[in-house]
Amino acid sequence: MEAITPDPNTFFHVRVFIGIITGLSVARVLNGLAFLVQHPRREHVYSVHIGWALFLLLAVMHFWWFEIGLAKIERWTFELYFFVIFYAALFFFTCAVLFPDKMSEYPNYRDYFHTRQKWFYGLLASLFIVDLADTAFKGMEHFRSLGLFYPMRQIGLSVLALIAMWIRNYRYHVAFVVVALIAEIVWILNQFEVLN
Repeated sequence: MEAITPDPNTFFHVRVFIGIITGLSVARVLNGLAFLVQHPRREHVYSVHIGWALFLLLAVMHFWWFEIGLAKIERWTFELYFFVIFYAALFFFTCAVLFPDKMSEYPNYRDYFHTRQKWFYGLLASLFIVDLADTAFKGMEHFRSLGLFYPMRQIGLSVLALIAMWIRNYRYHVAFVVVALIAEIVWILNQFEVLN
């Protein structure tokens, strides 16, 4: 398949489409959080659910920030383009599972979250693994520059997500979301404080 030759406009074209999907993801989370503020008694706020909403909001913002690294890619193929769009779409689906269109079938977000926890954590594990491939596409030099902590973090969080698919223990879910939030904040401050 013919690759697209280097051109700053090519990356801009790809970035606009990623931005649309990312914008939909952020809108989904922000609308969900705003609805909880508007109707706190009716929806019975659940701390694990709120924690993951905050994590996803931060993760989507971080995704948009670090995808500037795609500008280093010299040759774009449709397969690579499809992969990047797929990665962005994973964020949207994860956000959509967290905040459904209607809650009328469920008494509260706790019940809703646990009836969809396999979907949610499966998508979350996929995000962590797909991120490894996305980083590799930016070049192995870039991948290695992130150090050993990066793959250990991604694999560790994906394993915790896979375990969370099958566990209903409240303490486990709280501990996991706290660990994920701390890991995301530390990672952003350590590696991605400056856009480059």
